[in-house]
Amino acid sequence: MTANNRHNAVFLETFGCQMNELDSELVMGALRALGYAFVCEPKLAGVILYNTCSVRDLAEQKVRSRLGELAVRKRKEPDLVVGVLGCMAERDSASMLHKFPAVDIMCGPGELDKLPGLLDNAVRTRRSLAGNAAPGDESWMRSARQVALQGDASRRSGTLSAAGDTLELLDLSRSVSPIDHTGSAYVRITRGCNKFCTYCVVPRTRGAEMHRPPDHIVDECKRLADSGVIEITLLGQTVNHYCFEHGAAVSMKGVTQPQKGRTYKGGHAREVHVGERVTTFANLLHRIHEEVPGIKRLRFVTSYPRDFGDDVLQVMRDSPRMCRYLHCPVQSGSDVVLKRMNRGYSSGDYLEFVNRARAMLHEPGKGRPLSIAGDIIVGFCGETDEDFEKTKNLLRQVKFKNNFIFKYSPRPGTTAFEKLPDDVPESVKRRRCNELLALQQTISDDVGQSYVGNTVDVFVQGLSATETKRAKRAEAKKMSNGGVALTIGGQDVSEEAHDSCGTDCGCATTTVASDSGASSAIQLTSRTDGDLIVVFDCPSDTAPDAMIGRIVTTRITSAKGITLQGEML
Repeated sequence: MTANNRHNAVFLETFGCQMNELDSELVMGALRALGYAFVCEPKLAGVILYNTCSVRDLAEQKVRSRLGELAVRKRKEPDLVVGVLGCMAERDSASMLHKFPAVDIMCGPGELDKLPGLLDNAVRTRRSLAGNAAPGDESWMRSARQVALQGDASRRSGTLSAAGDTLELLDLSRSVSPIDHTGSAYVRITRGCNKFCTYCVVPRTRGAEMHRPPDHIVDECKRLADSGVIEITLLGQTVNHYCFEHGAAVSMKGVTQPQKGRTYKGGHAREVHVGERVTTFANLLHRIHEEVPGIKRLRFVTSYPRDFGDDVLQVMRDSPRMCRYLHCPVQSGSDVVLKRMNRGYSSGDYLEFVNRARAMLHEPGKGRPLSIAGDIIVGFCGETDEDFEKTKNLLRQVKFKNNFIFKYSPRPGTTAFEKLPDDVPESVKRRRCNELLALQQTISDDVGQSYVGNTVDVFVQGLSATETKRAKRAEAKKMSNGGVALTIGGQDVSEEAHDSCGTDCGCATTTVASDSGASSAIQLTSRTDGDLIVVFDCPSDTAPDAMIGRIVTTRITSAKGITLQGEML
């Protein structure tokens, strides 16, 4: 890759949840429109961006490690531009700017629409200052920095101030074309959070709950469907809180702006003024289902259990293209711990929600069982052995498809960090985490076994993990023999051929050359509408690329946990 091309080559690494994945997709589309290309290796890039997460300490440690390595590289390549995006930038901006001189750009999640301008300024400034600096002088590095953070603006105080929210323009201008997806896409409907759980940094880093106008959301879904997307996942920190009051809508330069979230009354219904035209979450789901028939699968994450109304369950029940899947974190089975976490519900409330959902949606005899996934934190402040046993009992009662189980790690800026002692020893956290993982594995095994012998429709996503490992072995073997290592999407992606490519070249798709002597069948991975993984062999007369993004029918032959083995019918 030439020096000029390298200046416009971007490597973007994403940490964290689906929210961050969508943010990265939107950033990539905005930068591509300005002539930037995305590459698969940081060594090929003149711009390196990390989209960060602050929910857990491990993700932050990885980012700090990457930045430490880049400091060494930057001494050799002073025109290299490094940016930190997302929650970590918002929360730790001052300390990061002090500790990591390699960082040129800091951009919080509420200011990502400003990133193209920040990047352009940083690239131009760095080149100019680097060219004029005396040999060995690194003082100019800090003066080239560009910063865009929400700060106090993250808790906007009124409807009119919401009109200053330009982040909506990033969603409205997203790149929508067949090269930007493989049949599946995320669509943001809310951002931010008003819950203030004592362990969570999201309200501070992503700001107050804001709801996008429903017409914007439906139009985005239509454009995605027109480009070939058949599966959409609606995103929000508390996605079922969505409610847009049309009488209170504010426009800026002809664009209807997102609205601040409102409080709930009575647990299940949003308090609104009589006479207002309101689009609730149930209304929105119904609109998308009915107005965008090209979307064959519609799902949403993440739900908050206390405020999940029957109106949403009824829409899910009556809409055949809506997935029977709920991701609804519980965090603990102990009411004492839940109160300390400020979750706003009891374990009994959570079980009531699960029972309502299953009564309305669970239809295994019709091939449509309801899958429920959750999140659990073990070792939260003050958690006793009795509290932990209650969490284990809750898992047995709910029979989650799977749980994302984490040890508690104090996060600066949260109430728990400031006011609650982290008094559960690390060894106890580790033991409880391993016990809960083992219990959930047993429950997941039972869930998976219930599918054996059934016929299910699955959405094909790409190569299975087994196939990916096989491709890497084939690459290493053929490179050692001087041969072509790996072909993906019709492209030679050996290191030599890769020097000038970006991710737009097809490196994310999946035609592979198998090991010599290995089975010629290529294993694909897919998901049921209940979010269980199904792996199956690609038909010998069909290219794997042609399968990705399709919904096909499979018969389940065996199961290990929630990974099912199937055969395509």
